[in-house]
Amino acid sequence: MKITVDRSQMLSAFTVAAAVAPTRTPKAILQNVKVDATSDGMCLMATDMEIGVRVQMPDVKVDVPGSCLLPVQRFMNIIRESVDSQLKISSDHQATVVRGDRSQFRLSSPNVDEFASLVAVREERYHQVTGRLFSELFQRTAFAADSESSRYALAGVLLEFKPDALIAVGTDGRRLAKMEGPATVSGGHDAQDTTTIVPTRAVSLMMRAFTNPEADIRITARNNDILVQDSRVTVFARLVEGRFPRWRDVFPQRPDAQKIQLTVGPLFNALRQAAVVVSEESRGVQFTFEQGNLVLSAATAEVGDSRVELPVAYDGPPLSISLDPRYVSDFLKVLEPERTFTLELDGSDSAALFLTEDGYGYVVMPMARDR
Repeated sequence: MKITVDRSQMLSAFTVAAAVAPTRTPKAILQNVKVDATSDGMCLMATDMEIGVRVQMPDVKVDVPGSCLLPVQRFMNIIRESVDSQLKISSDHQATVVRGDRSQFRLSSPNVDEFASLVAVREERYHQVTGRLFSELFQRTAFAADSESSRYALAGVLLEFKPDALIAVGTDGRRLAKMEGPATVSGGHDAQDTTTIVPTRAVSLMMRAFTNPEADIRITARNNDILVQDSRVTVFARLVEGRFPRWRDVFPQRPDAQKIQLTVGPLFNALRQAAVVVSEESRGVQFTFEQGNLVLSAATAEVGDSRVELPVAYDGPPLSISLDPRYVSDFLKVLEPERTFTLELDGSDSAALFLTEDGYGYVVMPMARDR
């Protein structure tokens, strides 16, 4: 195999593939990225047997087609540290050589036939969403999933496929995030009878791999795995097994609840100030709404107390609730500072409901009063 690649493009593609390769595994062969070079270009492949990725690189000069394995850590160091705009990579059964204008590296070459190849698949049945919505679906829900929970089904993001929409849900049992957006369906893709829970590690990879907001992302749910594709990248992932909570039951239906319009940036700034004195023993920040004003306060015996006022458009009765500032911050972090949202409250002992106009909902349970 002999190819010439653009170093920056190779770094970008290799970083996506390398994120899948395990750092520790009894199968050392998996700590490599497989390269397949043909007359049509080059493909990078990596897998840990639970998640797999294929990254196409069509703009590659292929002098001699072939395949090789690139050790993740060593090759990553080479392309990161290199100052060359292009690199020449050649490989035979004994070694792989990487050459720059004034550098040369010779790496051992494992047997490429021992690597578990990922067959190219082009599904005709799928839900399609924009790259922008795809990012929002996971960015706005994955943080609420609980990868350390003993309840295995919570260690991922639930995807629900509707005839004209896609819904993502994440929860750890103390808060729940839901994002919904429009989707188009091809080939009669219908996964409504399948519980599609995408593991958080696969979600992280997908958020890194699919970054073009204008791209069309195709998602196919199968019996035991999920397939996500754009024109360049394909990601396979085994689904999390287990029963996901009945998340719709968590969203409160309270027609008499107070609905308060807030802006992300000012509230986030005030919350960070109020949370300065918060500790592990006393985590709560008190949200107290009065006429035209929101008071954020916290107190910790060994640290001190805080009080921050924020003018808001509120004209209802006095209302107070204690919330974990980390949970509220997670919601605010994934939204633009200028965005407005609605906070629904129905007393200090009921869940707080955060809603935006573009299909995003977030439920947070209040903290006990003595906290």
